[in-house]
Amino acid sequence: MEITFMVALVIALALFFDFTNGFHDTANAMATPIATGAIKPKTAVALAAVLNLVGAFLSTEVAKTISGGLIREGSDGIHITPDIIFAGLMGAILWNMITWLKGLPSSSSHALFGGLIGAAVVGIGLHSINFETVLQKVILPAVFAPLIAGAVAYLCTRLAYALTSRHDPETGDKLTQKRGGFRTGQIFTSSLVALAHGTNDAQKTMGIITLVLIAAGTQAPGSGPQFWVVAACALAIAIGTYAGGWRIIRTMGSGLTEVKPAQGFSAETSTASAILASSHLGFALSTTQVASGSVIGSGLGRKGTSVRWGTAGKIALGWLFTLPASAIVGGLTALLVNIGVVGVVIAAVVGSAAVVFMFVASRKSHVGHHNAVEVEEAGHAVKFSKKKKSRKSVNNKDVQR
Repeated sequence: MEITFMVALVIALALFFDFTNGFHDTANAMATPIATGAIKPKTAVALAAVLNLVGAFLSTEVAKTISGGLIREGSDGIHITPDIIFAGLMGAILWNMITWLKGLPSSSSHALFGGLIGAAVVGIGLHSINFETVLQKVILPAVFAPLIAGAVAYLCTRLAYALTSRHDPETGDKLTQKRGGFRTGQIFTSSLVALAHGTNDAQKTMGIITLVLIAAGTQAPGSGPQFWVVAACALAIAIGTYAGGWRIIRTMGSGLTEVKPAQGFSAETSTASAILASSHLGFALSTTQVASGSVIGSGLGRKGTSVRWGTAGKIALGWLFTLPASAIVGGLTALLVNIGVVGVVIAAVVGSAAVVFMFVASRKSHVGHHNAVEVEEAGHAVKFSKKKKSRKSVNNKDVQR
C-alpha cells in the first residue's frame, strides 16, 4: 500500500481519536462547577472548548514522550511503521467505544498507550518498547497522580471549611456559613483544569502524528511536533469538547451529588495543579483519573463522610484493565494489518462498522458516557451520613454545610 495513503489514514484516525478524547473529558473540568451552579452548562462547555484549544499550544513535552519515548524509532534499527501506528490507534478507539457503551470507567489516554504498545509488540517485537519510559512516564504517574491529587484535595477542603467556619462567640452555635466566594472561584479553577487538559491530552495525539511522520521518513527522529500538527490537534480536541459536552452533561443527571462549592473549588485546584505539573515534566497521565481522585479526596475532606469501597473498587478496576485490554485489541488489529493491504482494509472496515454500531446502540439504550460515569461514580464513592434534625437546624435551615 502506498505509504502516503497510510500516513494520511493514520493522521485522520488520530484526529478522530483526539475528537473523541475531547467529548470524553469535558466533564473532568466542568462537572463540579455545573453541579454547584457556578457556571451555566452552555457557557461551561464553550469555555472548556476554548481553553482546551489554548492549552494545546502551551507545551509539547508530553508529545515528545509519545513520539520519541515509548517506541524506539531512532538510529538503533527499530523502525515503527504507519501500519503499526494505525493498528494501535484502532485498538485505542475500539476499546474506548466498548467501555463507553458498557458504561465502564476507563482512560482514553491509557487506551491510546495500550493500543500502541500492543500493536508494536505484535508487529515488531517486545524489544521495540522502551519500558523504562513506560514505567517512569505512564505507569508511575497513573498510580501516584490520583493519590496525590486526592490527598491535596482532601487537605484543601479541610482547610477551606476550617477557615470559613463561623460560630457564635457566646453560645458556640453554628452560624450561617458564607462560602459563596468559592462558587465564584470555581469559574477560575475549572477554567484552569480545562486549560491543563489541553496541555496534556491534546499532546498525545500530536505525539502519534509526529511518530507516523517519523516512521514515514518525512521528519527526523527525536524532533517535536510541527506547528500544523499542534494546530490540527488543538482544533480537533476543542471541537470534540464542545460537540460532545452536551451528552455528558445530560447523562450526569443531577451531577456530582452532594458537591458543595468549597469541595468543587478544592477538587479543581488539585486537579489543575497535578495536570500542569505532569505536562511540564512530560508525564502522560490520565486526566480523568486525576479528576476522580480529586473529587473523592474533596468529598472525604468534608465532615460526616465515608468511602463506598465497592464503587471506589469499580473505578480502580477500570483504571487497572484499560492498559492491558487496549493492548490486546491493538495487538489483534496488528495481526490483521500484518497480512498486507487486505488486512488493513478489513481492519478499517470492521473498526468503522464497530464504531457506528456502538454509537447507534448507545442512542437506543441511552447508556451514560464512560468518562461522565467515572467522574460521577467518583462522587458516589463518598457517602454522606444523614444527621438527625435538631431544633437548632430547624431554626437555621439556611446554614451551608
